[in-house]
Amino acid sequence: MICPHCGSEELKVNESRDLDSGSAIRRRRQCLTCEYRFTTYERIENPGLLVVKRSGSKESYSRSKIAVGIMKAFEKRNMTQEEVEKIVSGIDKKIHLLGSNEIESSIIGDIVMEELKCIDDVAYLRFASVYKSFSDAESFKKEAEEVSRDTKKYCRNKTI
Repeated sequence: MICPHCGSEELKVNESRDLDSGSAIRRRRQCLTCEYRFTTYERIENPGLLVVKRSGSKESYSRSKIAVGIMKAFEKRNMTQEEVEKIVSGIDKKIHLLGSNEIESSIIGDIVMEELKCIDDVAYLRFASVYKSFSDAESFKKEAEEVSRDTKKYCRNKTI
C-alpha cells in the first residue's frame, strides 16, 4: 500500500471497521510522511464470475467497474462515499446471489438501475443515459417522465 498523495509506503491504520456483516473491512489510513488521510476497503473477490458483454465476448467480473459507474452517477449529489459503498455492496451481493458462473452485462445494468431508481432520480437518469444509450433528447425526456411518475409507486414496497 502506498500513499495516494505522496507515494510513501510509510502508513499507519487509524481505524478498522467491519462492513456488510464481516464480508468487507473499511480502514482509515494516514501517511506518516505527509499526514494525508484516506480510506481503503478490503473484500473477498469471487474470481470465477464472468460477464458476457453485448458483443458476446467475456471478461472477469469487476466490482470496481460498478463502483465507478455509480460514483459518476452520484457526482455532485448529496451522497457520502460510505453510502455509495453500501449501494455497491448491495448490488454486488445481488449479483453473487444469482449463483451463476456467468452473467450478462444487461442483467448487471438492470440490477443497478433498479437500485438507483429508488435512491435518487438524477443518479438513475445519469446512469440510464449511459446504460441505455439514448439516441436523442426525446427518448431521454420520456425516461425522465417515466421515472418521476413510476418511482413512488415502484419504491413504496421496496426497502433500501
